Amino acid sequence: MQEVANKNITEEQIQKVKYSDLVRKDIFNNEFLPYLDAMYNFAYRLTFDEDDSKDLVQDTYMKAYRFINSFQRGTNAKAWLYRILKNSFINDYRKKSKQPAKVDYQEVENFYNSENVDENKTVDLRIDTVKDMIGDEVSNALNALAVDFRTVIILCDLEGFTYEEMAKILDIPIGTVRSRLHRARNLLKEKLNTYAKSMGY
Repeated sequence: MQEVANKNITEEQIQKVKYSDLVRKDIFNNEFLPYLDAMYNFAYRLTFDEDDSKDLVQDTYMKAYRFINSFQRGTNAKAWLYRILKNSFINDYRKKSKQPAKVDYQEVENFYNSENVDENKTVDLRIDTVKDMIGDEVSNALNALAVDFRTVIILCDLEGFTYEEMAKILDIPIGTVRSRLHRARNLLKEKLNTYAKSMGY
């Protein structure tokens, strides 16, 4: 009878632990919050937008707290958080790509009809966001990569995750991690070679 009952329980349910409120707060404060800056950096490298990065990190931490019983205490909290962030980014990206771009024409008209308009002011807000990166050929080359390639380089070369951890975060086989990382590094090398030639090296 016990065997039949166990067949109806999924592996995820077996691994779930019911933490008390005090333990949940302790895990959140001591195992999740120390990675706040790293999570923001990862989010920014994915979105290139300060507000989107903050929203993505906030969403990630809300989900982390909501599903904290799925987290096994003492395991790699950073990898677990990165996986949540990566999934949130992909889901949000898919949603946005299916929606037509929205423009508040009234706001645009009010801005340009205002007496305080600075005509030299750029309307591309990304300029302010990336101005600190201008001149940094590595950052520019990395940012030019497709998100899948950019992500593996960030996780491996900048964050120091192992192939096994990356496979869990990205939900792909280790072989795919290796081949994607190899391809990403070659693409980055090509972009940097092009840059070097354009600068006369």
